[in-house]
Amino acid sequence: MMERGISMLNRKPTGQLRIASLAAVAVALLVWAQPALAQSTTVTNAPGSNGVAEVRTSPNNNSQSTLVTVPEDFSTLKLGPGFLLNVTVYGEPDLSGNARVDNEGNITLPFLKSVKVGGVTIAEAQAKLQQSFRDAGVLKNPQVSIDVAQFPSTSVTVMGEVQFPGRVQLLSPHSLLEVIGLTGGETSFAGDEVELRRANAEAGASSTTYHYGKGSNGDVIRNVMVNPGDTVIVKRAGIVYVLGAFTRPGGYPMQEDGALNVAEAISLAQGTLMQAKTGGLRVVRHEADGKLVDIPVSYNKIMDGKEVPMTLMAGDIVYVPVSKAKAVFATSSSLIGETASATIYTMH
Repeated sequence: MMERGISMLNRKPTGQLRIASLAAVAVALLVWAQPALAQSTTVTNAPGSNGVAEVRTSPNNNSQSTLVTVPEDFSTLKLGPGFLLNVTVYGEPDLSGNARVDNEGNITLPFLKSVKVGGVTIAEAQAKLQQSFRDAGVLKNPQVSIDVAQFPSTSVTVMGEVQFPGRVQLLSPHSLLEVIGLTGGETSFAGDEVELRRANAEAGASSTTYHYGKGSNGDVIRNVMVNPGDTVIVKRAGIVYVLGAFTRPGGYPMQEDGALNVAEAISLAQGTLMQAKTGGLRVVRHEADGKLVDIPVSYNKIMDGKEVPMTLMAGDIVYVPVSKAKAVFATSSSLIGETASATIYTMH
């Protein structure tokens, strides 16, 4: 027993040395592999991205990854003023370097005159530079590659009734329908008008309004192209107020095609109450000069189909009194005051 105990004591230090040696090897492997792991790059296809690649890189000083989205339209990107290009001429470092595209769309390189690259793709610009080197007699068979070192302002500003108003980054023109989709689509208060303001340095600023309602399929704006620097404004729908003895009085946006008549407004308010004096139905409207006008409307003729319902305008008030007494005291100006506290309903 004494000898067995001494033998086990003799083997214990050996086992500790073996464990310590393995730990040292593991630490050495970890230290050796750490730089490579810290700079790892993974390229994956984002779910639902239609082939757009996501490049995730892990920087050395941060364990979190940085997401960079490579746009699917990069190959069709057109160069323009403000782009900073890194031009590399294979085997000719003296001819290589950075070149900024000027306001006329030109770049300048050693031994070459100005080369027009504005409005063409990167591949087309490479071919132009190669031909320019040949034409100038500088190189017989030049091999030129171009990388974009810096982009100019590539944002489109989207304002108004969209889910996420703000700036949308675009590298190339997109359709107006796509741009609205990139902001989450329209809100429930959006009307049927979308304004596109263009910032064209040559032609000057311009503005065009397109009619696009939620009920449409988007064909009107599908082929309207939005360029970086443009501004998109989705207009708010006009509000028609239905006040008085209605089941659900309040304000109703003039959605879809932007049109609403008296019969439709009454329907949105879920009809009149039993005590409503339908003979006192009227529309209060703001005229262009700011005056208020009371327009009597025949409820019975509209309901019987004997009269075409009056078409309403944004800001109109459809009012029906409860009694003759209230009909007298409910003036046009007092109804205007009620619109400030009216509940605004939206249709889904």
